[in-house]
Amino acid sequence: MRNILLCTVAAAFVILPCSAANPNANAVIWRAPGAIQLEDWIWGPGGEAGAPKPPYEFIEEDLHGTNPKIRVRDAAGAQWVVKFGGENHSDVFTSRLLHAMGYLTEPSYFVADGVVTGTHSLRRAKPFIRKDGSFVRARFKLRDKSLTHVRDVNWAWNENPFAGTHELNGLKILMMLTSNWDAKDSRDGNGSNTAVYSVKGPAGPQSFYAFDDWGASMGKWGGFFKRDKWDPEGYRQQSKAFVRLKDAQKIEWGYSGKHGKDVTEGIGVEDIRWLLTYLAPVTDEELRAGLRASGATDAQIDWYVPSIRERITQLQRISGSTLSATR
Repeated sequence: MRNILLCTVAAAFVILPCSAANPNANAVIWRAPGAIQLEDWIWGPGGEAGAPKPPYEFIEEDLHGTNPKIRVRDAAGAQWVVKFGGENHSDVFTSRLLHAMGYLTEPSYFVADGVVTGTHSLRRAKPFIRKDGSFVRARFKLRDKSLTHVRDVNWAWNENPFAGTHELNGLKILMMLTSNWDAKDSRDGNGSNTAVYSVKGPAGPQSFYAFDDWGASMGKWGGFFKRDKWDPEGYRQQSKAFVRLKDAQKIEWGYSGKHGKDVTEGIGVEDIRWLLTYLAPVTDEELRAGLRASGATDAQIDWYVPSIRERITQLQRISGSTLSATR
């Protein structure tokens, strides 16, 4: 066990560590998830009440990032970023997994079809929205008013207030568990997928460190010509080499991605045991519910669930954990 002095602020938040390495005593990266129900896997952090409500009104096209996106306003006045293309499934499933594990994620929903009124001057999104405004298979991410994105502030895997903690290493394990190869951080400038949000805490505003983009997940990790996203067959193939214990001492990860060395290094057996406290109780029924909510077909669900379970089993084997799916 690590000998780390913790700042006691609130039981629901982990504030780490109280030392010169962490001058910001209000920085958090994880909070205890509480009792997770099947509904949490169906609806994610926004719940059923927070789901997007048609009709949708066009605001503008969002030209940031690599995937076509638009901003819309729904019938309740909530604003959403609507993404099309290959990330609409993986983004939604991983938002439910992260929420269940205690990490910050904005509410995301898979919308099978709908209509956006008032669209005009579309560029990248034009192939995905018909002339009558109709669309299919989109990811809706809420612009959550309870979260204030601290603009132009990012963090790096090897430079943040949480180095060496279970909470940061747990996030790294989830990156690999979901095969998210797009692990860009502050060293990638405007392309960084790391972010800091100002959230209301029990003792005032807190800086919540998060990884913001999980679209490149649930496929194959690897280099430019090998990696893929939302590929159940590729995910299954790589699950066999997810993680192993080499020479009974060194943990060896199969993962390969951007900043792969920083993602894989520094993770110990105790970090795996810590994450399994929350990960091992997840049932196949919950995984199926989360995948179905992300738009996965029955065939895709049948590929993914045993593959995810295989990766969890490998973590249990290495850590000697006897925890199992119990809910």
